[in-house]
Amino acid sequence: MLRCWILLGFSFLFLHLHASGNISKYINLKYSMFSFLAIFIFFFFMLIQMYFTLKDGKNEEDLGPICDCGIDHSKEGKKWKSWLGYPIFLFPILTALFLPVATLDSNIVAAKGFNFEVYNGKDEYGVHQFLEPDSSVFYGEGGYDEINEEALGKYANKDSVILDDKDYLYGMETIYKNPGYFTGKTIGFRGFTYVDKETGDVFLFRFGIIHCVADSGVFGMLLELPKGTTFQNDDWIDVEGTMDTIYYQPFKKTIPILKVDKVKKITEPEEPYVYRSN
Repeated sequence: MLRCWILLGFSFLFLHLHASGNISKYINLKYSMFSFLAIFIFFFFMLIQMYFTLKDGKNEEDLGPICDCGIDHSKEGKKWKSWLGYPIFLFPILTALFLPVATLDSNIVAAKGFNFEVYNGKDEYGVHQFLEPDSSVFYGEGGYDEINEEALGKYANKDSVILDDKDYLYGMETIYKNPGYFTGKTIGFRGFTYVDKETGDVFLFRFGIIHCVADSGVFGMLLELPKGTTFQNDDWIDVEGTMDTIYYQPFKKTIPILKVDKVKKITEPEEPYVYRSN
């Protein structure tokens, strides 16, 4: 019967995540239909499991008076080893339902430091990305080139590129892949600030999800703020400025830098994450 409760628990868990809106903290909403279907799939499996549980229970009752072998068949198959797997299934249900959903912020960046795998090449199989979005790993070579050309055509001819939440990952990746097309142009976006303790440099980031939280990353740009302007970690701001490039010694790499002309402090948006929707 415990299996029935576990399957019902998973069904209720997905129902709860969709009803509360917290499903967006785990997956790209572009794929939310699959998790929505999981509600009914787990419930269907629970009904099947309940049928077999009740059927087996009835068979055990019928077996009692017929079998005279001296063995208690009701205890068969209930060895302690069979119970070891249940906590593994119960853990995600209980934690998701009873613990608050934590939003990724600058503490994650600080914990990782700026020694990111995407730059130092220590982990060639790493999925998480930082600073520069790169969705090429999810496409074939020809398919990605076609998408990159399409994105470049969308943004390259504009004097001003203002990235909203929907276009954030799409536009930011295009800028990083083709910085020469955007140097000297006005770029605008919003995000949370991260101040590097060692250099004092200020970055403006958004946590982005391409498919699910497993391939999430923190993406954004180095800022050159007006003199006298200071921020703390996790201050949400909206900026506009002129894009340039700089050789950034900590990364040993040339990266875009936004020379900020306009900056406005804002409240954290209701949906702090951005998603790849293209």
